[in-house]
Amino acid sequence: MDAFALVSHTSADQVLAWRHGVPITVGQFLVDVERLAAAFPAGRHVLNACADRYRFAVGLAAALTSGRISLLPPSHTPETVRQMKAFAADAFCLADGPSTIDLPRLDFDDRSFPLAPVGDAAQAAGRQIPQIPADRAMAFVFTSGSTGVPVPHLKRWGQMVRDVRAERAALLAPPQAMLHVLGTVPPQHMYGIESTVLLPLQSGGTLSSAHPFYPADICAALDALPRPRMLVTTPVHLRALLDAGTAVPPVDLVLCATAPLSTELAASAEEMLSAPLQEIYGSTETGQIAARRTTLGRHWTLLPDITLEQRGERFWASGGHVDPAMPLGDVLECEPDGRFLLQGRIGDMVNIAGKRNSLAHLNHQLLAIPGVVDGVFLMPEDETSDGVTRLVAFAVAPGLTPAALRAALRERIDPIFMPRPLILVEALPRNTTGKITRETIQALASTHLPQGGGHRRHSDGS
Repeated sequence: MDAFALVSHTSADQVLAWRHGVPITVGQFLVDVERLAAAFPAGRHVLNACADRYRFAVGLAAALTSGRISLLPPSHTPETVRQMKAFAADAFCLADGPSTIDLPRLDFDDRSFPLAPVGDAAQAAGRQIPQIPADRAMAFVFTSGSTGVPVPHLKRWGQMVRDVRAERAALLAPPQAMLHVLGTVPPQHMYGIESTVLLPLQSGGTLSSAHPFYPADICAALDALPRPRMLVTTPVHLRALLDAGTAVPPVDLVLCATAPLSTELAASAEEMLSAPLQEIYGSTETGQIAARRTTLGRHWTLLPDITLEQRGERFWASGGHVDPAMPLGDVLECEPDGRFLLQGRIGDMVNIAGKRNSLAHLNHQLLAIPGVVDGVFLMPEDETSDGVTRLVAFAVAPGLTPAALRAALRERIDPIFMPRPLILVEALPRNTTGKITRETIQALASTHLPQGGGHRRHSDGS
């Protein structure tokens, strides 16, 4: 039976993580994993809510080595937790801080569960790195279902190892290069677990325990890491970092995902950070399947062993770690050499008066306007009083008037797609990975749009 090592490091004294500026070795990590696994209650399913990325990694490894399965839902709201209890009645919560999660809880914080003493060579020495069967169930990662019930996607250990090894081959030159990785995304997210936890563990690199959000915190966390450094982030976090104008410590590679970047933002990031920026494309269902250096072109290149096949109007990915084949949620334009362009989400395509466009493209045009900090288009579910569906847009644009913003947008999009209304707000309801769910944007719309009778018309006809 195939098996993969828990970590690709070759000795117990190699550094595997950095926590509060202190190095943690492979041996210390294995001691922490063994101690935590021995403390687990009887339940087979672990909802890993640890915010400290190192403690999350220890919890993930303790569950994996003890035959338990991690639960990684899209949020920890009371309703989502109720759905997790319905999915796995034996589930318990592993938490390293205050939590209102209504599950049996195992405290894994510094006070209740101290980590292995740093530098205790006698305790850490001689630890054998576990070999994990490739077909062992590692985690259920959930997506938000269309009916409101999270949809589980089972991830097996070998599948996830092959996933991040393909990522390593595509991003790192040479592929065996070692990086110290800092992430602004939570480890519970598919992108977060792949690129900020498993990638360093499977490349001989190190992970940072930090989960910074604000630009000053990102800079401080980077400064605490040795080089070469890799920053794993999202378009929202990246834009905030650039807009802050803070002097960023040297970075050697930037990785971005969750939404395609504009070429302009990618170029600004490479100039300010003096580092190449790579984007990764994938989904919870498929894992990572393609990458691109955005400043060199808009086309995406498939990761090793991944292939695409068109079946009807949808594309399916297969090969490598994608087994069985999985449908993609995006509209693609494929080239003969296998590269492709993203044309937008299948559900984002809009057709107004016979003209087609994607919400992703419209969002890109809105965000490209100087002075716009954030913005999003919405296709309402109801029609206006005259029986015509009109787009709505929300923008965060301090210093811009609605009239000036509309004038700039008219230069970028067909008049048929002009939002009516275009609403200025102080902030958009993005989650920890920088995404906006349809539920939260609909809730925002309900507070700004009249109920029934169609949308409000502005004096300029919008």
